[in-house]
Amino acid sequence: MAEFGTLDEVPLRQAWPHEAHAFTPWLAEHLDRLSREVGIELELEGQEVAVESFSADILARNLGDGSLVLIENQLEQTDHTHLGQILTYLAGLEAKTVIWIASRFREAHLSAIAWLNENTTESFAFFAVRLKVVRIGDSPFAPVFEVLARPNEWDRRAKSMARESGAGPMSATTQFRGAYWSHLIERHPSEAELGYAKTSSRWLEFPSLGLVITQFVGLDKIGVFIRGPRGAIREDLVETLESHRASLNANLGVPFEDDGKSDHFYTQTLVIDGRNRDNWDRMADWHHEMTDRYRGALTKIKDGRK
Repeated sequence: MAEFGTLDEVPLRQAWPHEAHAFTPWLAEHLDRLSREVGIELELEGQEVAVESFSADILARNLGDGSLVLIENQLEQTDHTHLGQILTYLAGLEAKTVIWIASRFREAHLSAIAWLNENTTESFAFFAVRLKVVRIGDSPFAPVFEVLARPNEWDRRAKSMARESGAGPMSATTQFRGAYWSHLIERHPSEAELGYAKTSSRWLEFPSLGLVITQFVGLDKIGVFIRGPRGAIREDLVETLESHRASLNANLGVPFEDDGKSDHFYTQTLVIDGRNRDNWDRMADWHHEMTDRYRGALTKIKDGRK
């Protein structure tokens, strides 16, 4: 007979020790997982986005209608402070959708989400999403997003918005990303080193430096930047980059800038319409040239050269 394991729930902080430094960057790179559960095709706009004296965890774009989506994370139970911050962010960022993620939701906060969905105009949408991590035995951790609250008839509304905007099915952006990365590798075979992907980014790690080169592709722009590995402490990353500032500034052609919030550094972008396949050769050449430059800069540091 087949043997069956037991599905166990794992404390969230065992998977992500720090909310801002570990979970938020992870979610930013895996928005497709959240997209499938809430029924919105999401594309990352920014992390730790400043709103007055606060910072919104993640700002994304709803590719179905082009509106902004605010994502607020809590690895703990929901509280009144975060509810107040969400309303502040909603006004300051002009977002149309709010996705509140937490390990547990108090009934009062689920009631607040329900009230907002019932008493705001149809252009607004509020989601309460419970986050869990599970595993069987010693298997890898598996994140689970459970939608506890959403607007009435949301699925019908989402399909309607997609039809009106001309957007394709939920997999359209994923298909675009996979096709573009494949095109990049076909045009520049050495790019296979970063692997095939259907997500918005690919990365090349330099473990000895604690640094990662990341390529990203969006519908309207592409880019390259340096960050730390998953779970890296931002302060340690900044200290590492500061120690190599002169070499990186000279070899990358852009200055080191630290706004005290972002965990992406030395970012360079090319604004271009990725929907137009006629642009893909130019995009691929730009990505390849820039990544070679970044690889060379970090290799010099690793080898002790300036």
